[in-house]
Amino acid sequence: MLITTTNTVEGRRITEYGGIVTGEAILGANIFRDFFASIRDIVGGRSGAYEKVLKEARETALAEMAAEASARGCNAVIGVDLDYENVGADGGGMLMVSASGTAVRIE
Repeated sequence: MLITTTNTVEGRRITEYGGIVTGEAILGANIFRDFFASIRDIVGGRSGAYEKVLKEARETALAEMAAEASARGCNAVIGVDLDYENVGADGGGMLMVSASGTAVRIE
């Protein structure tokens, strides 16, 4: 499955549009409470554990989106957009990673 943020695929012709497809992944509350509390301790550094969790959430959202496109008989998703949003009471506690794009069939 080809996934791209562009609206076309250079050298390939779009033969069919399958509509908008999406995928989501939600990360639990404790991860981000701990993450933001630990920022004070990571001055100038990176937190590999949290980067790994975010990467896994992004990959899950993209995989769900690709599976939906495949179920519609498409072999690519174009115009992909990734969003990160706080969800839950008062906008805190959980983070949702969502991916959306247009499912297409390309030659």
